[in-house]
Amino acid sequence: MRWVIRARGHPMVSAKHRTTFMITKEKDLGPKGDCVIGVGAEKSAAELDLELKRLAALAVPIVIRLRAGGFVDEVRAWGHPSLTLNHPTDIVVRKSRFICGRTLAVGADKAAADLSRELVAALRKPTTRLEMEVIFGVNRE
Repeated sequence: MRWVIRARGHPMVSAKHRTTFMITKEKDLGPKGDCVIGVGAEKSAAELDLELKRLAALAVPIVIRLRAGGFVDEVRAWGHPSLTLNHPTDIVVRKSRFICGRTLAVGADKAAADLSRELVAALRKPTTRLEMEVIFGVNRE
């Protein structure tokens, strides 16, 4: 099963965070938002499809494919039974096992700092559209 969540770039995208990456419905981004890779997201964690939330709670493998400016990067992570996905503005993917209302996946193999620098450069343009494709049931090998 696949879902796509869209956001856009922002001049302040730095993607330097070593343990997470995030998209947000917020329209602006400050210098401390080093995990944010997209703003103006069309959905928050709370607004995600119920079937997506159900699958994320099964602790199955998840692939998150990020597309922007002609570049693609792929992150492999896991769902978790404790996910609540109830945050009103944000969606976060984490390398750690920390869970809060904005967490979509844990145990990721990449954070913002690990993403393709070409992708990140494209995301510094406000006209760039980001597609975050969430795919369940993909073999992690």
